[in-house]
Amino acid sequence: MTVHHPATRDDFPYRLMEIEDLRIPLPDGTKLSARVWMPDNAPQSPVPAVLEYIPYRKRDGTLPRDELMHPYVAGHGYACVRVDMRGNGDSEGLMSDEYTAQELQDACDVIAWLAAQDWCSGTVGMMGKSWGGFNCLQTAFLQPPALKAVISVYSTTDRFADDIHYKGGCLLGENFGWGAVMLSYSSRPADPALRPDWREDWLKRLEAQPWLAPRWAGHQARDDYWKHGSICEDFSRMQVPVLSFGGWADGYMNTVDALVRNVGAKGIVGPWVHQYPHTAVPGPAIGFLQVALRWWDRWLKGIENGAESDPAYRAFMLHSAPPDACAKEREGHWVAEPIWPSPQVSEVALHLAAEGGLSAPQRALPAQSASPRGYLKTENGDEFSAVVATPQHLGMQAGEFFPMGLNGEMPGDQAGEDSVSLCFEGEVLETPLELLGAAKLLLRLSSDKPLAFVVARLCDVGPDGSSVRIAHGMLNLCHREDRADPRPMVPGEEVEVAFLLDQMAYQLAAGHHLRLALSTTYWPFVWPSPETAVLTITAGRLTLPVRQGATESWEPPGPEIAKPWHHRVLRKGKTRRFVEQDLIAGTQALVVEDDLGEHENMTHGLCTGEAMSERWQIRPDDPLSAIAEHRWEQRLWRGDWSVRTEAWARMTATASHLIHEARLTAWEGEEEIFSRSFREDVPRRFV
Repeated sequence: MTVHHPATRDDFPYRLMEIEDLRIPLPDGTKLSARVWMPDNAPQSPVPAVLEYIPYRKRDGTLPRDELMHPYVAGHGYACVRVDMRGNGDSEGLMSDEYTAQELQDACDVIAWLAAQDWCSGTVGMMGKSWGGFNCLQTAFLQPPALKAVISVYSTTDRFADDIHYKGGCLLGENFGWGAVMLSYSSRPADPALRPDWREDWLKRLEAQPWLAPRWAGHQARDDYWKHGSICEDFSRMQVPVLSFGGWADGYMNTVDALVRNVGAKGIVGPWVHQYPHTAVPGPAIGFLQVALRWWDRWLKGIENGAESDPAYRAFMLHSAPPDACAKEREGHWVAEPIWPSPQVSEVALHLAAEGGLSAPQRALPAQSASPRGYLKTENGDEFSAVVATPQHLGMQAGEFFPMGLNGEMPGDQAGEDSVSLCFEGEVLETPLELLGAAKLLLRLSSDKPLAFVVARLCDVGPDGSSVRIAHGMLNLCHREDRADPRPMVPGEEVEVAFLLDQMAYQLAAGHHLRLALSTTYWPFVWPSPETAVLTITAGRLTLPVRQGATESWEPPGPEIAKPWHHRVLRKGKTRRFVEQDLIAGTQALVVEDDLGEHENMTHGLCTGEAMSERWQIRPDDPLSAIAEHRWEQRLWRGDWSVRTEAWARMTATASHLIHEARLTAWEGEEEIFSRSFREDVPRRFV
């Protein structure tokens, strides 16, 4: 494997000019703040614009990554425009939620304004990662005339099925965690150097600041709230070319498949965590900026470079390796599928056997269709009854929904959690096995409780017994028939359920074997059911996407970047992540402490500091003992001016309600100028 480290470039074809704070007027009078890089001759020779539009503060929050990317693209003949969303950073207005109709209308208005500027050729592209990856797809769905192409990195087509709120109908711990993050992120003021009215505006922001976690937790079915912003509601509205990126170490690996299948997008999935592919770990990183330029050149400048004929789906196939939650690099190889779904991928069905085996049945099972009813037969005449009832703390090795780096955030060795799960073992492989796509799991089961879920982990077990999670999937059993109309289980009633595991590209080595591990708990990845559930499984089938035949490869360009930001480290950061066991109280807790240190921007003098702590605690025998507690601190200062905010959040539960508490406090200098407490008890209907 060739390891590529980013090469710094400043020898661009165009000499750049930068606008530090461009004010973009919206129809309602609100002005958004933008930072712009463009060729210095753009007013005389207009160029296409590329928009990134997010709430994460261009002045400090994303500035380090912005300076690696946007000058690079601008230096090749584009106007790169990094806009703070309404109510964030240096922009005016207030933000009420994520992906609101107002947010998306603002995006359309910004695109129209950009297209009308004398330095813009009239064509606009939109790109972004995560939030920005979401809203560029959502904006394309609205079809603003000047928007001609999109690059979406780590995003979703379905806000209910594939985001940080729910997965398989299960309430994710990250729903609470992200609510705490946004309470903190959006609490910071504009920079006084750009906004003389910063203090008045800041107080308005603090007063209007929403505590979003309980709002999200209250929508426990796929209702109109989640349908808004989910482009899967009508894929036919996606009329512009889309380039989609995903990462196998990220939580958004399913979107690439959905976009390639349904809108004819081009897709690239690498081994990466939730960072742009030119800087992400695990390596190998790739030349994301060169790939992006090829896309923009084709669709914004009309250059016939063949981008439309690139392979439909390019994926880095991971090779078997020991478990490592901090992997810097992954062995593997790139595969390039000209069309997707690929004719080289076939479905291979494995039977869940009474003795815990996982192997091909003696007779072929019927093919799966939309409904799994009646498909599970006792093909080998071996009726079995296997019980799943796992301890509440199982899941401490699951890793984060979207890991950001090398701080133990990726899945660790699954062997310990496998040992208390219901496992089905495949045969030891004599030759390597390649998997490309999503596995499907069908189960016949009953539950002794009305509210319960099942988690499936597909693992690569090495000769030494170590277990690497290849992919996982989960199903809230209330959602067994309809996500929009969930219904509790009838205790003791046997049903057949089906669900997909996440997309994967993985080559198991000879001498290894597959393991399917089933659990009824997954803390803190999934919030626990109100009662300890016991599932009885009597049949099952796992269908694998097996890739065979010749491999078409892809050799991506090596990563390149523009010059890093000019800054000084005032204090280095420090991160800790550990599991704590209290032998007296009987609790187990996952603890994360992340101090990002302090930095001074040597260009405009703003100093920043950030620190957070998370504690996810539970008793192995009591789902109602679950406690999540987060604390975030933000600091900004320059000279004798300083501000600080602290966001504290806590989630607990009773048998009937999910209890969300939070407090937001702000200081100007040493004086506390704002404090507000929140509490909301959300009824538990289906979680």
